[in-house]
Amino acid sequence: MKKTLIYLFLIIGSALTAYSIVEIRDSHHQIEDRRKEARELLRNGADKKLVFEQNETIGLLSVPKINKDIPIIEGTDNDQLEAGVGHYTGTAFPGQKDQIVLSGHRDTVFRNFDQLKIGDIFTVKLSYGDFSYEIYDTKIVDADDLTIIKTTSPEEVLTVTTCYPFTYIGDAPERFVFYARPIN
Repeated sequence: MKKTLIYLFLIIGSALTAYSIVEIRDSHHQIEDRRKEARELLRNGADKKLVFEQNETIGLLSVPKINKDIPIIEGTDNDQLEAGVGHYTGTAFPGQKDQIVLSGHRDTVFRNFDQLKIGDIFTVKLSYGDFSYEIYDTKIVDADDLTIIKTTSPEEVLTVTTCYPFTYIGDAPERFVFYARPIN
């Protein structure tokens, strides 16, 4: 009986490990495909489109400190967040002088975001230009706290959110929020 139980646990553990490896591989492929799509959009340039369909690739979020270029996708449902950074529908875009909200998973596209500090830079790259923002504040809020999404007009603020704690396993109970202002 004891041997059977050990074998059962080994089989279940192996199956879960294999499933996890396939999921991680698929996620990396999705992100890379979207990154290529975003780079092609940027190469074609100069389209000042500010209305996008859900799940549409719209640009790149560049984070120089950790050497990342992450695709930005319209929407923040799980499908979009598995493929890149989600732009919270209904919030502004660079140059609109209001709040821009981007969200991502801490264990995929925002891995190593725990290294970012006040003074570090985000650059949002869209077909109509590159817009750099300097982090000026951070905050930790409950996972379901939507009060961080609000108008900042006439001030333009890039708000970047991810799950917190950064090393938490499973659905994290909080969100880490970066606030960044345009660099003139």
